[in-house]
Amino acid sequence: MNSLKIVLITCYLIFTLGSYAQDKSELDSLYIHKVEDKKEPGKVLHAEPLYIDLIRDLGARKGEKEWNLGVELKDNLEYDVYEALVEYEWAPIDRLGLEIELPFKFYGPISGTPRDSIPSDELESLKLAAQWSFYVNESTATSMALGYINEFEFTDFRNFGSPLIKGNIYNPFFVIAKRWGNNFHTLIYTGPMINHNFRSNNVSTTYDINTNIHYMISGTNNFIGIEINKTIDHSEFEMTIRPQMRVGLADNLLVGIVAGIPVNSEDERLSSFLRIIWEPEEH
Repeated sequence: MNSLKIVLITCYLIFTLGSYAQDKSELDSLYIHKVEDKKEPGKVLHAEPLYIDLIRDLGARKGEKEWNLGVELKDNLEYDVYEALVEYEWAPIDRLGLEIELPFKFYGPISGTPRDSIPSDELESLKLAAQWSFYVNESTATSMALGYINEFEFTDFRNFGSPLIKGNIYNPFFVIAKRWGNNFHTLIYTGPMINHNFRSNNVSTTYDINTNIHYMISGTNNFIGIEINKTIDHSEFEMTIRPQMRVGLADNLLVGIVAGIPVNSEDERLSSFLRIIWEPEEH
């Protein structure tokens, strides 16, 4: 199934769910109470974006943990890009989330493109991350957090080990989220990405601003929404719009579906992303 079909199916499901969802205040209140008033410390229910996700929930409580498996297909002009990630996140203490992620990237030539003219497959990096929720206010349904991602970049499989680590990305970030009433959720995730190439000793910086709005279906943890990823690279500006939905298959198993629509990219076309989220039971 190509990316366009996946985008159309995703949009259809989003509008179908959106038209089906109605304001059920009692169900909303019960579900929010279940999440927020389960135990101390205080925590606000927020919808978490699916593509650029958080390091545990905002206001994470000790003992929470989660596995993520993600796959993505990007349609470029000369080749397809297949990405996959394995991610584990947990909260060792209240309000602190930690994460380990391994992202992979594979390339498939489009008909007529020589294999040796496309990039090599690779284990992109080892990502280590932390996120501290320093502000959680249940009365205003607002949370804020500071975080840091350190990404050790590996050489591709064609040159693997020469050297093993080719560079490092330093990525501090800030998150602010607010729930409006029972159903609507907004979130901003922003920060610089400082890329240090060890061989050339070159350092370059880009700045990301990711804005999100979601509607959570009454009485559930399912949602529909949109994530807008924006990158500023000196005088260049790139933006991708990502309509998305999350559906619960069981109490601790969720599936997220995301379509990627680049606004001003010359070489990237539509993309699709699937995220499977599993939260093991706390003991």
